[in-house]
Amino acid sequence: MKKFNGTGLRRFAMAALAAASVMGAPAALAAYPEKPIRLIVGFSAGGTTDVVARVIGKEVGEALGQPVVVENRPGAGSNIAAEMVSRAEPDGYTLLMVAVTSAINHTLYKNLSFDLVEDFTPVALGVRVPNVLVVHPDVKANSVDELVDLLKKNPGKINFASSGSGTSIHMAGELFKLRADVDAAHIPYKGSANALTDLIGGQVEYMFDNMPSAWPHVESGKLRALAVTTADRSKTAPDLPTMQELGFKDFDVSSWFGVIGPKGMPDEVVQTLNKAIRDALAKPEVRERFDGLGAVPADTSPEEFGQFIKSQVETWAPVVKASGARVD
Repeated sequence: MKKFNGTGLRRFAMAALAAASVMGAPAALAAYPEKPIRLIVGFSAGGTTDVVARVIGKEVGEALGQPVVVENRPGAGSNIAAEMVSRAEPDGYTLLMVAVTSAINHTLYKNLSFDLVEDFTPVALGVRVPNVLVVHPDVKANSVDELVDLLKKNPGKINFASSGSGTSIHMAGELFKLRADVDAAHIPYKGSANALTDLIGGQVEYMFDNMPSAWPHVESGKLRALAVTTADRSKTAPDLPTMQELGFKDFDVSSWFGVIGPKGMPDEVVQTLNKAIRDALAKPEVRERFDGLGAVPADTSPEEFGQFIKSQVETWAPVVKASGARVD
């Protein structure tokens, strides 16, 4: 066996380190992603959040060459999924399809183990879904002003429905009460479908609901639409005014869905995902698919989405507090 003196050993060690470095370079410099990405959804399959996640996930997976696997982890108003992602490795392989619900939960839930603003990395806003203010046809209000006048003349005697206490639909109704300075009785239901059934039946007088679920009933004449809640008019109902047009300052309310990850994700990974999502949302076929859902694709940088999330938490905090809704 060949023997090495001190100089020879040093040279051998240096050569071995160099070889190891070269061999390890491909792994160290491997382009993201090199394995499937998990996109966690805090609601059951089939809902709007799930549908948006699957449309975006499919396109992003094809663009990046790795599948985006959607996992449904429902429970606690999506907090179970959010907590899971907040504790995941910040390597870009575990992401959350976040929704407006999380911005409301920030104030609604007393003892959350995570902070929506501080404990996540914003990636991109996906789509926004307008809400629409609808009334039963027998309600003597053909405009928002007439509805406000009716509520002022009958404080606490007129009912508005929601998909459940603390939901974005409920909070839209509470925001309306605050901005219009009116009093109305909140009737919570287990989901929008049940609320719409009673609204159509005349058991309640009005509600705010997502455009996709409410609009077919408007077109059939079973409900009357008074306004949309986004800052811009909806393509679905271009002749319908916005609440802001009608004098309700900063009344820009929608259901929105975007992608975030654990705090501390590498910037290059965030930028890769952001570009893939924005490119997907710019495709005509994807925009057409979302148009069919009444959803408006977004185009935001990670920084813009982060500011949007912060503004949403700030918007809903006083509304949640004024409503009295609270979950311990």
